[in-house]
Amino acid sequence: MTLEVHDRHSEALFEFLWCPVCGQEVFTHIPFEGVFSKNSNTQVELQESRETRGYEEAVLACFDSTTTWNLHVDEKLRRDLPDGSARVKILGASGAYEVDWWSPEPGEDWEPVERGEFDDVEESDEVAHLA
Repeated sequence: MTLEVHDRHSEALFEFLWCPVCGQEVFTHIPFEGVFSKNSNTQVELQESRETRGYEEAVLACFDSTTTWNLHVDEKLRRDLPDGSARVKILGASGAYEVDWWSPEPGEDWEPVERGEFDDVEESDEVAHLA
């Protein structure tokens, strides 16, 4: 007996996606466990959206910080999710994805970490440790 696997979401979607906790774009798939941000261990689950508005793809990326490590240690490099979770709706197609909305909506209480927002901070910390 063989297990048939369907890749419902393209690699291009994961190349577009980033973690709103740490801003990194690298994800790790652990079979039978899920997909996690490699840097913060925040779990992401992808769901097909019921409403596509004519786009080729419409996906909900649901982030859960239950598994996120060291939020209290690396506060300057991570931002917790409100009530431990957040969702983003992504529309488009390979090479032309765009964010439609975040839930909860970013505002005064919460802003998702932007893609690569802390990259410069991490590099300057590494240089400071070498000096």
